[in-house]
Amino acid sequence: MNTQYPHIQHHGAVQGVTGSCHQLWLTPQDSLLIDCGLFQGGESSGNGADAHNLAVEFDLTSVRALVATHVHIDHIGRIPWLLGAGYKGDIHCTEPSAMLMPTVLEDAFLVGIKRDKRLATRFIEMVQPRLQGHPYKTWVTLIEREDLVCRIRFQRAGHILGSAYVEFDISYPQQNRTRRIVFSGDLGAPHAPMLPAPKSPYKADVVVLESTYGNRLHENRRTRRARFQKVIEQALQDGGTVIIPAFSIGRTQELLYELEDIITSTRQKTWQNIPIILDAPLATRFTKLYRQLTPYWNAEALKRVTSGRQPLGFEQLLTVETHAQHQSMVNRLAQTRQPAIVITSSGMCNAGRVINYLKAMLNDPRHNVVFVGYQARGTPGSIIQQYGPQGGYVELDGERYDIKAGIYTLGGYSAHADQAGLIGFITNMRHWPEEVRLVHGDEDAKSTLAALLKARAVSAGKTLVVNVP
Repeated sequence: MNTQYPHIQHHGAVQGVTGSCHQLWLTPQDSLLIDCGLFQGGESSGNGADAHNLAVEFDLTSVRALVATHVHIDHIGRIPWLLGAGYKGDIHCTEPSAMLMPTVLEDAFLVGIKRDKRLATRFIEMVQPRLQGHPYKTWVTLIEREDLVCRIRFQRAGHILGSAYVEFDISYPQQNRTRRIVFSGDLGAPHAPMLPAPKSPYKADVVVLESTYGNRLHENRRTRRARFQKVIEQALQDGGTVIIPAFSIGRTQELLYELEDIITSTRQKTWQNIPIILDAPLATRFTKLYRQLTPYWNAEALKRVTSGRQPLGFEQLLTVETHAQHQSMVNRLAQTRQPAIVITSSGMCNAGRVINYLKAMLNDPRHNVVFVGYQARGTPGSIIQQYGPQGGYVELDGERYDIKAGIYTLGGYSAHADQAGLIGFITNMRHWPEEVRLVHGDEDAKSTLAALLKARAVSAGKTLVVNVP
């Protein structure tokens, strides 16, 4: 192992975009974990862990604390396995994340370990006392000894409610040496609905940077929303259902926010009568929590609320709770010609209620599937996205389904920063880092972003090492 401290060991999000987990070694005996997320599709840790083997495959003896950047499942979904492996320390995150995390972890337990509500409740009762929610922009001391002091500070990342990038201030008083390391977590796109955009840190020595869209630029919000509206209107003319697979937290709330604005601002009869169906119990719970966390919304969203609008609870929004109601809704929409918009989970079509909609509707050209988020390779969503427009097929629960429904992709709805946002996160720093480590991206995204960062460093006369672990 590297004998220079601090140094970083990556246990996930190095061979793809999921399974984020990084170990920051402070001394040979002390380390911190940053995130501990689920793997999805065919992605793995390279050390034995993947979507089918989630047991923690590294030693936890040195781990003093877990720091969570945000509550998406690919960043915290392995926490049940972490506790099962013997981790007994605290979980540090922002105040909104501390409010949202129990719901995410309960679902991860029920889906990934055992569908036993009593056991899941006991697990959450174990987690709750360990959750340490902190305000943004405030230094928190994790370790304070004569030989080592480590403080962290959460800064807004603009990805989902409660998301943060984390600054680690590490001091070795006996050596008169300090280091500043920044973990980006997932950075949001500027002008995203509801959330303030992230601002670059003042300085860093090392930045661990996500690179999901390191090879792509998003369209701006105005054209993105216009295209979203056009795609929905075109799909609804077919007389069927528009299925939007969406993650329960973040994406779902952004879509509801945009749909409420379209309904409010357009006079078309189609939009005034169309039912917006939220068929995802977890997303419904998160939407209620989002409503409770309005102080963390951006100025535009707060202005809508104070004017009397309900961006996440408008009149045409119908929620489907029970499994019987879900099955009835699937059957009704599949068999009638009533246009509807259904937002359902999971976002990558690898689990959840979206599977039943796809089974019932993929074979019918009246229906349409609209992808608004990243599809990890190997997931059913990725296969439908890639092969659907060519008249291909997808396997769901071991059965083949021909794809005759319309397939659309709206990449501009990503909650991730695009190439320009990622580059700006580094180049807008007052004191550039010595090193950037690129994680959380496919190979092309990482290599493209690495080349551009190196070129920007040369043109700015900066010395910058860009590593791809």
